[in-house]
Amino acid sequence: MRNPLSETIVSIKPSGIRKFFDIASEMKDVISLGVGEPDFDTPWHIRDEGIYSLEKGRTFYTSNSGLMELRQEICKYIKRRVNIDYEAAKQVIITVGGSEAIDIAMRAMLDPGDEVLIPQPSYVSYEPCAILAGARPVIIELKNENEFKLTKQELLDCITDKTKILVMPFPNNPTGAVMTREELEEIAEVCVEKDIFVLSDEIYSELTYCGDHCSIASLPGMKERTILINGFSKGFAMTGWRLGYACGPEEIIAQMTKIHQFCIMCAPTTSQYAAVEALRNGDPDVAMMRESYDQRRRFLINAFKEMGLPCFEPFGAFYVFPCIKEFGMTSEEFAFALLDAERLAVVPGSAFGNSGEGFIRISYAYSLEKLKIAMSKLSHYVEGLREKKRV
Repeated sequence: MRNPLSETIVSIKPSGIRKFFDIASEMKDVISLGVGEPDFDTPWHIRDEGIYSLEKGRTFYTSNSGLMELRQEICKYIKRRVNIDYEAAKQVIITVGGSEAIDIAMRAMLDPGDEVLIPQPSYVSYEPCAILAGARPVIIELKNENEFKLTKQELLDCITDKTKILVMPFPNNPTGAVMTREELEEIAEVCVEKDIFVLSDEIYSELTYCGDHCSIASLPGMKERTILINGFSKGFAMTGWRLGYACGPEEIIAQMTKIHQFCIMCAPTTSQYAAVEALRNGDPDVAMMRESYDQRRRFLINAFKEMGLPCFEPFGAFYVFPCIKEFGMTSEEFAFALLDAERLAVVPGSAFGNSGEGFIRISYAYSLEKLKIAMSKLSHYVEGLREKKRV
């Protein structure tokens, strides 16, 4: 029998996050700080709208691009949040989570031989999506001393005549790094000069703690070369509703819609009606959740200072990325040893790229009470390692 599997698919490594937590899930009494999922329930008025849509029998397909009502609300939301004007009928598509938007954007834009610049550490899907689109991923290794932000020089050093797309994963998972308007302007200048398109993943845009989020698409010359990707999972606590969207130039959105049409048909109808309610009346809920995350963020930064664990202060998402290089262990070794010794699960930084080696990702999408217990365990483990070094 011939080999039934695609060599391309077989060559792609499984997610390092899932591998680690499959092991952790089989252990008893584990405190997990690894999952990037809000611990809040979807606000009731949003759930109620989803329920109402079912009671009204709205169980039909929507258009391939999504409910026009929802696309219009997305345009209003983006205008008031980042001051960009999009046309609902031609420049917006509703997807099954932000992850589908990443996938179909790359497939719509890339040809074999094209290069995609991917700053890392970053979300695990960018690299395999580029490979599945037939392109070559080119990794830009971000540096701790720059707070894991992309610099103009790092970008210039990786551009070739085959470069077509730059992924901009900010606010960042796993580091929590946020880029300011001034920093984005330097990147935008290069993209315009070198004629590079940008895939801007802004799924954590509602979760910034030091000023308002700035979208690179809002900068001069960038709207026409940027696919802005966002969704409802993180800011609105709607992970299981599986709803995202992409906004961008009409010609790109049209081809993304074609792929979406053949592979998905449309995003879940119930979720789309709920999302309309989220955008119209969900701002107070988002503000409340953001304030809670900020409190947890500040608690963790202080806890790391007290235990002497180096960690730059993140200003976005709900992750911290402390450095564990002093212990002479790889990220995986540290995470597995911590799990075994303290029943505390964190994610090895190397799961997000080679430049994440020597770090661990800790999510603070958990209650303050749980975080206090977890930090006590981490402190105990770290002190034990240091004691062994002193002996």
